[in-house]
Amino acid sequence: SLVAELDALVACGDSRDAAPPRRWRIPVCYGGEFGIDLEDSARSIGLSGDELARRHARGNYRVAMIGFTPGWSYLSGLDPALRMPRRENPRLLTPPGTISIGGAQTGIQCIAGPSGWHLLGRTPVRTYQVGRDPVFLLEPGDAIAFYAIDADTFAEMDAAAERGDPVAERIAA
Repeated sequence: SLVAELDALVACGDSRDAAPPRRWRIPVCYGGEFGIDLEDSARSIGLSGDELARRHARGNYRVAMIGFTPGWSYLSGLDPALRMPRRENPRLLTPPGTISIGGAQTGIQCIAGPSGWHLLGRTPVRTYQVGRDPVFLLEPGDAIAFYAIDADTFAEMDAAAERGDPVAERIAA
């Protein structure tokens, strides 16, 4: 019976095709204490840290999946020139809001946790926040564009996000 139900759903098509994807602009503070792997990652692919951050920020990403931890957003669309294998030695704890690269994807880590990905920067955006409506900000299929911010702007936006402001800018399709 499950196979029959799945076949019926496939025959109906994807209802998300009817509406354009939601589009978000997400701030990122790249490098330094916010992205401790930026410089080493850049060197490993023959770029400067600034160039890696610039190329990463200009990408057009799509939320492929939410998982691993609440709000962790796996993004497709990474420039093939920025791909790099995951770290040989994963970290046991990385900060919330980490923006990282692992293989052919980039990701947004919402809560503190382990990671074998390369940490490029951090966003003040909480993709998962209990008590906020909606609890999960991003959904599979959403379009993501990053933009660079400095440490002072990060601190201001982080305080706003702590109060429940989504901080991410939803833009028209």
